[in-house]
Amino acid sequence: MKTLYLLRHAKSSWQNPDLDDFDRPLLEKGLKRSKLVIDYLLDHEIKVDWIISSPAVRALATAEIFARALNYPVAAILKERKLYFGDSDSFLEQFFDVPKKVNSMMLVGHNPAITTFANQFLDNKIDYLPTSGIVSISFLTDNWGKAGIAKRKVNFVVYPRMFRKD
Repeated sequence: MKTLYLLRHAKSSWQNPDLDDFDRPLLEKGLKRSKLVIDYLLDHEIKVDWIISSPAVRALATAEIFARALNYPVAAILKERKLYFGDSDSFLEQFFDVPKKVNSMMLVGHNPAITTFANQFLDNKIDYLPTSGIVSISFLTDNWGKAGIAKRKVNFVVYPRMFRKD
């Protein structure tokens, strides 16, 4: 079995209109909201063997925050430009070079591509994956290259608003 975690980057800043979209940083609010999702992952003893992230500042910063929390080496995060510029097919393409020994993988990216990709596997489609939201899907295969056609099970779809207490 292979388990995929699709993570949308944390809330980012639009404060500087002169800043290129690629270079937008995270907001403090985004960091706090990510902590709620991280706590959920830790409570459920989630581990990842492989993290691939968009290289955009906000996505990579999110990947690094989650990597540290999940005891994954930050230096081992792979950066893939197609997760910034691409569409949902760009997410599927990531499956083909993953070593067989990797049983769990996290892809960190952006809307709308990450939502479109997640919806390919969700019975209950989502309108959009909120910032810091994560979708987990397990595929009944031992080969990532066959995950797209394998039987699957949705483990969870979580996002920060689910954990707010107001």
